[in-house]
Amino acid sequence: MRPVLVLCLLLTMMTPTTIAQNAANPHPRAVASTPVPPPPAWLPALDALYDAELRAPGLEDRAFTAEHWWTVATPLLTRAHGFQVEEIGRSVEDRPLRHVRWGEGPTRVLLWSQMHGDESTASMVLADLFRFLGEHPDDPRVKALRAATTLHILPILNPDGAARFQRRNVQGIDINRDARMLATPEARTLKALYDRVKPKYGFNLHDQRVGYRAGDSDRGTAIALLSPPYNHAADVNDVRTRAIEVAGVIRTALEPYLAGHIARWDETFDPRAFGDLTTQWGASTVLIEAGGIEGDVQKQRLRKLYFLGLVAALDSIATGSHAGVSPALYRELPENGDVWPDLLLRGGTLAVPDRPPMKADLLVNFRDPLAETDGAIAGVGDLGGTKARRRIDAQGLFIVPLPGHAGERTVIEANEEGDNDEPRSPLPLTPGASARFVLSRDPQGRDIVWTLDGSVDPSTPSPPTR
Repeated sequence: MRPVLVLCLLLTMMTPTTIAQNAANPHPRAVASTPVPPPPAWLPALDALYDAELRAPGLEDRAFTAEHWWTVATPLLTRAHGFQVEEIGRSVEDRPLRHVRWGEGPTRVLLWSQMHGDESTASMVLADLFRFLGEHPDDPRVKALRAATTLHILPILNPDGAARFQRRNVQGIDINRDARMLATPEARTLKALYDRVKPKYGFNLHDQRVGYRAGDSDRGTAIALLSPPYNHAADVNDVRTRAIEVAGVIRTALEPYLAGHIARWDETFDPRAFGDLTTQWGASTVLIEAGGIEGDVQKQRLRKLYFLGLVAALDSIATGSHAGVSPALYRELPENGDVWPDLLLRGGTLAVPDRPPMKADLLVNFRDPLAETDGAIAGVGDLGGTKARRRIDAQGLFIVPLPGHAGERTVIEANEEGDNDEPRSPLPLTPGASARFVLSRDPQGRDIVWTLDGSVDPSTPSPPTR
């Protein structure tokens, strides 16, 4: 009788709310409990080798053009090192799109980078990978890759966007949302290469917004992974199983460095997206997104970790060691959570000429959040409940706009009749305006303690401690 009594007691303890939640979500995400295995035994040696012998020099600034990247990469891509390079397309502005091939094995792997022009971390990593493959032919990983795989790589798919360090191509199209229509020459080039190669594995290499949190924590996401779905039900077939296993390998390799800062993208299917459709077409595709590490302004530390994770993934494909890796290593990753804004100034008083002083918090977002450059006002008012990546205590100080116009940021303001929708510069210290102001002890802005003139001066990132 005792088991029956225990069961009855448990049922009575479940509130109607608990029962309703379980009914609405019959497959709740399990609490992470699967132990992460130790990383590959060879990983520390590769880590130690990286800075001196693997990092491709000349890519220390992550805002570079495709032309510059090719001046760095081309000397590494010699036939003597096993590389073949061919031009396979042209961008809208007639920049070359090149296919790099390496390896002699039967398993075909397709990798592409920087389809968003301002997402350059993976392109840096590919240059490092070329150096590893070409200059270290006797490394056991290189030998295994050469014998078991053929790598097909399309670096910097969006060279026109890279020239402007902007997400979209020069036509304003997000290439990663052009897999179905193939309206852009860049997307057509990638699709033609896919059809020609017919890869078994694919790597869709990206950066993501720095502000993403790992789940509902306050930890920033450094690396996010995804096995893209091939249908709206996010079913798992053999193709996705392999991708999930490889993602688990990447997590295992990076866990000692980034525990708590690795996340997973949600699995909402997008029939326009390349990762989703390459999975649908039959390639076990892994999306890797570089987020950010605070203080790593040029993503050089993250570049190294991305490289180590990618080598671990490729090695698992070459050796087949990903087979049987627990899907929980991927499934139990927290999803990308909220995106935190960049900078919150709390408790100051806005002192704008010709306006009465106003006690208000001020929120700033930057075009480049890690470098804190090209800031714009994102919010004004009582922002006491707002979380931000960085906070400044402005209690007792005045926030005074710098002289001059509000900046290059513009908004559309319509009148009541809905016409004359001309772009107009926002007023100083209002949402959309450039972040150009001082923190001052007086409302006239004469006794200045800190200045933000669009971009944060790295020598004085915050006001001095009071």
